[in-house]
Amino acid sequence: MRHRLLVPGAAVLSLLLAIPASAADYSPGAPGAGDSYYPESGNGGYDVSHYDLRLKYQPKTDLLEGTATLLAKTTQDLSRFNLDFGLKVSEVRVNGKKASFKASGKHELEVTPAAPLPKGKDVSVVVRYAGKPSELKIDGFTAWARTPDGGVVAQEPDSAVWWYPSNDHPTDKATYDISVAVPDGTQALSNGVLLSQSSKLGWTRYNWRSDKPQATYLTTLAVGKFDITKDTTANGLPVINAVSKDLGSNEGAAKASIERTTEVAEWLETVFGPYPFNALGGYVPNVPAGYALETQTRPFYGKKAFDAGTNVSVVVHELAHQWYGDSVSLKDWKDIWVNEGFARYSQWLWSEKEGEGTAQELADYVYDQHPADDAFWTVKPGDPGPDNQFDIAVYDRGALALQALRNKLGDKTFFAILKAWPTENKYGNASVADFVKFAEKKSGKPLADFFDTWLYQPTKPAAPAAKGASIATAKTAAKQPKSWKSIAATNGIHAHGDIHTEDGHRP
Repeated sequence: MRHRLLVPGAAVLSLLLAIPASAADYSPGAPGAGDSYYPESGNGGYDVSHYDLRLKYQPKTDLLEGTATLLAKTTQDLSRFNLDFGLKVSEVRVNGKKASFKASGKHELEVTPAAPLPKGKDVSVVVRYAGKPSELKIDGFTAWARTPDGGVVAQEPDSAVWWYPSNDHPTDKATYDISVAVPDGTQALSNGVLLSQSSKLGWTRYNWRSDKPQATYLTTLAVGKFDITKDTTANGLPVINAVSKDLGSNEGAAKASIERTTEVAEWLETVFGPYPFNALGGYVPNVPAGYALETQTRPFYGKKAFDAGTNVSVVVHELAHQWYGDSVSLKDWKDIWVNEGFARYSQWLWSEKEGEGTAQELADYVYDQHPADDAFWTVKPGDPGPDNQFDIAVYDRGALALQALRNKLGDKTFFAILKAWPTENKYGNASVADFVKFAEKKSGKPLADFFDTWLYQPTKPAAPAAKGASIATAKTAAKQPKSWKSIAATNGIHAHGDIHTEDGHRP
């Protein structure tokens, strides 16, 4: 005999409302942010607003212990989500409750919360971990370098996975509190302002705060023994510069270079507008790196940057990135020109200011130096490809495009654009296409074909285009500007990659 259960309609409705959404309604966040060059970088399903990192590092053993707290908001109904991280994790909690987790891929930490997370929910994620970051190899390289008295992490396009869990892509920027305990007599440097330091039981804890949006790869940590100088700018911003105590014969040149940080930044403000962050400075650790990196508020400089003596040009380059690359960050790594083309051009403008060759003379020299069959012209600064992302053409051809734009628009409009771009897009992300549209709007001129010629065609802009942009129009070859050697000396410095290599390229 079959029985039918009869339930009043209102009761059915109340039962349905009491049942949570089916697990089928939730899905995992993507294991990547969708970058065209680095599809495994970053993650989907959430946006991080703040990182709180509480760390302890023992230089003698390279042991890093950490508790990372991430504050985020979900952007979809999440059954689980990924963090980018490589060290060993002991516990994960989501909104205070233990979550299950496992490592996958090259640097993925898959987290499954105790209950699914609905879209638009504020989420806290606490990750406890420990490990020796210099022993972590991803694709055969590491971003973490041990030094005689500590350790350093600074690398582009990624570095966070070696020391804290994150959503490791520039499109998910956040603020930071970074607290680091190190043995007494050792210092810990990071981004932003040093809020406080205190000593207890043989350990000194340094508390740093970066209070403006910051991309993960722009976060840095340096532990060691440094000569530190402190100052304030005319506007009251704290300036902290640091040079390793065991830098050897490069010590004087390194100090003489980075101690001009305030001067350079004040000049850059006249070009790009107000400095966008809460602190200023730079540091030079004892690592054999041959590159520099625009880590936010406190650029990293490899000691080889000063092998040939003082190098103010590289300081100009990395500080220019505070506006172009740090405050206004790229949307996709193919948009690297919005970082490097402008930072290189700032070196040309510095040369012009110092009377060592105008930007026009430098542009003419670059154009003449590379014949039409030179591979230099096959690299497209607007989309160079991952293998050519830091090719010299991205820098020199990228800056050449800006000088051509300056000639096309005139100084008044051109410099108004240079200042308006980081002002109107402060703390955001933008693409090459966004800049083209921005320049068209500000100038009132169609510029798509112009930028296509100078940034996207794998050929040398022919005589008509060059003449129209007032580039290398003289019949005789352009002379080498006085500043050329000092600028060229920074070429290898901007080839980011393995911190252990001299030229910065990944193995």
